[in-house]
Amino acid sequence: MRNGGAIRKGEATRQRIIARSARLFNERGFAGCSMQDVMEATGLEKGGLYRHFQCKEDLAVEAFRYSLAQAVKVRTDHLDRSRGAVELLRSFVKRFVATTSPVRGGCPLMNTAIDADDGNPVLRALARKGFSDWRARLSGFVSEGIRQGEIRGKTNPRRVANTIIATLEGALMMSRLEGKKTPLKDAQAALDGMLDRIAAR
Repeated sequence: MRNGGAIRKGEATRQRIIARSARLFNERGFAGCSMQDVMEATGLEKGGLYRHFQCKEDLAVEAFRYSLAQAVKVRTDHLDRSRGAVELLRSFVKRFVATTSPVRGGCPLMNTAIDADDGNPVLRALARKGFSDWRARLSGFVSEGIRQGEIRGKTNPRRVANTIIATLEGALMMSRLEGKKTPLKDAQAALDGMLDRIAAR
């Protein structure tokens, strides 16, 4: 029993480290976040951190996975699937525009992709997989809409998914730079127009 309690306590500590360091890595990037920063954020000594993570990269990987999972959850949970694929996609876009990332610092996928582009192949691979999974999810919505006769048969699911992702991520970057949501709202209007065009009449 004591051993099981120790395991649970150790896992709770590990999750607390990940959650608190996720914001640091998302705000500052891999190079800009030191283990000293993590120590200050978690209240742990270096030995306490290295008991759970072999190196900073191991912690950064888990922090990214945590941040991405939180962002996906808040933007995709309980989307309305009752009115068909086009409205599902429209609902996703609306949620993305209206909902900020639950982890401070902006979109962890975009931040990590930019931060790790030339410097960290492990994080770069994770970011690439994150985008691939996102594209597959949206493409799946489009493909299902085609099968159900809700979306035009000649629509290219991959192209629609890439357009949605690129438009939203670019608008998010502009909105953060400008400190206002106008670019995101403009992106939503443009994507609504695209969804109108691919909807079966």
